[in-house]
Amino acid sequence: MMLTEETTVPDSALPVEQFKAHLRLGTGFGEETLQDAVLNGFLRAAIAAIEARIGRVLIARDYSWSLTRWRDSAGQILPVVPVQSINAVILCGSAGDEEAVDVGLYRLEADSQAPRLRPTGSLLPSVPTGGSVRIELTAGMTSDWGGLPADLCQAVLMLAAHYYEYRNETKLSSGCMPFGVTSLIQRYRVMRLSVGAVQ
Repeated sequence: MMLTEETTVPDSALPVEQFKAHLRLGTGFGEETLQDAVLNGFLRAAIAAIEARIGRVLIARDYSWSLTRWRDSAGQILPVVPVQSINAVILCGSAGDEEAVDVGLYRLEADSQAPRLRPTGSLLPSVPTGGSVRIELTAGMTSDWGGLPADLCQAVLMLAAHYYEYRNETKLSSGCMPFGVTSLIQRYRVMRLSVGAVQ
C-alpha cells in the first residue's frame, strides 16, 4: 500500500499575516515580507505535525492510494480522514494498463473515524492478478484556513510559533509539542480500533 499526497496546501491558504500578528512581528517596514517564506515553512511544519498527531487532514488536498488487494471487498477503509470525495478508482494491470471503474459501481461512506469505499452492489471490483488498484480522493476538514475550528487554528499558530522561537534549539526531545497545543488538539484525535485495543 502506498499513499501519495498529490497536491500541497497552497501558500494562499496559509495564515501568514495572522502568524505575524501572533509573533508580534513589526509592520510598516519595507522588509516586512522578507520572512514570509520562512514563516510559511513553520506553518506547514506545524500543520503537518498536528495532522500526524490527530490523524486528520486539516486543509483539503488530493491524494492517491495504491494497494494490491482489498482488505475487505465489501468496504475498504480509507487511509485519511476526513474524505471529501472519491475522484476515481482505477484498476492497474500487471502490464501497466489502466481501467477506470464506472462511478456508478462505488460510493463514499463518510465517517469521522473510518471512511470507506463501498460498492453499490455486493462487492468492490476485483483487483487484477499481479496488478493493483489506485484510489484518487480529496481529503481535508476544509478548503481554506477560515473554515477550520478556532481551537485548531490556535494550535497551529502556537506550534508554529514554538518552532520559530526554538528554531536553533537542538536539545528538544523527539516529538516535543507544547502542552497548550496538545490540550487544544486532543478532542480531534482519530480513534483507531484494532483487535483488543483502542489507539
